[in-house]
Amino acid sequence: MSRRFVMVPGIGGSGPEHWQSHWETLYPNTLRIEPNSWDEPDLADWFAALDRAVAAAPYPPVLVCHSLGCLLFAHWRAASSRAIAAAFLVAVPDPSGPAFPAQAKAFGALPATGFGERPVLAVASENDPYDPTASAIAWAARQGAWPRRLGPRGHLNEASNLGAWPEGQGLLADFLDEIGE
Repeated sequence: MSRRFVMVPGIGGSGPEHWQSHWETLYPNTLRIEPNSWDEPDLADWFAALDRAVAAAPYPPVLVCHSLGCLLFAHWRAASSRAIAAAFLVAVPDPSGPAFPAQAKAFGALPATGFGERPVLAVASENDPYDPTASAIAWAARQGAWPRRLGPRGHLNEASNLGAWPEGQGLLADFLDEIGE
């Protein structure tokens, strides 16, 4: 794929075995947001990091978000007028769920303005501990995302042992083909 991607990880920044890190090596011209507060997420810091990454792209990028990065996308989309091509949201967490990290509380005050006119695909696992009742994927669908439920894959993170996650690469490629990107 020759498209410009911006990786938007969750807490900790997606380690070296996370599929997002693998994808950065697979897809040239990929940027990663670089907040100063990976482990103690500060919404304003993360927002500014996402805005910088999108602004640095020479043309509207595809945002590839995981976990808390999906909630960051919602906040950013509600306030930013910067253009994107699309967004691929993976493992949207439920801020009212029992596993949601207390240090990310500010991300949980979700805007209800929708995701805008650019296409958004939200991918969820049926046994994600951060969305145990599927309310986060339902919320994403209400915001305008196309929901895609997978079988049991956990939180679709490093602990899920997905490696470069070929299934996800296929989902992304199909999504981008479908929307003509």
